[in-house]
Amino acid sequence: MGILPRFDGDKPKKSKPKYKRQVPVEVLVRQAMEKLRLPKPVIRTSPDEDDVQVVGVPTWMWVQRSTWAPVTQTAEVPGLRVTATASPRRAVWSMGEGGVVTCTGPGTPYSQNFRPEEPSPDCGYTYRMASLTEVGREFKISVQVTWDVEWHGGGQAGRVPGLVITAERPLAVDEVQAVVVR
Repeated sequence: MGILPRFDGDKPKKSKPKYKRQVPVEVLVRQAMEKLRLPKPVIRTSPDEDDVQVVGVPTWMWVQRSTWAPVTQTAEVPGLRVTATASPRRAVWSMGEGGVVTCTGPGTPYSQNFRPEEPSPDCGYTYRMASLTEVGREFKISVQVTWDVEWHGGGQAGRVPGLVITAERPLAVDEVQAVVVR
């Protein structure tokens, strides 16, 4: 018993595509964005955030570099793939005493290459009052990092601005009194 090929005339059959794209691109954009895991910013300062800041002395602020880098995710179905990349755009710092600082990057980490009294070149603040009257004798500072997402797939591309991730922490600020000795 053999198996013979079947012939249905001379006309070739039209093959059906293996898939039909029934999922709109927007659905995959949303899925790719939902998969993005944006890192919570890690607040760093100089003087160190665990030490006391001093009224009138520049405080340097920066977001730890490991939390300031593009993040990419992909969503796909047969025949369609969308890739979304989120990039940090700015950091807005609330300093606890009413001051707000907007930085267009993560800020510059303080190093011994700078003089202690030198202000940060791109992300700093100088306190005008101590936190001694605040709850816990500390200001609550926060940073909001704004991310923009660019996506492409299915012959289309777009941008979704303004995803925000926030971190906060207490920060003690004190005054230093000078004593003149004769």
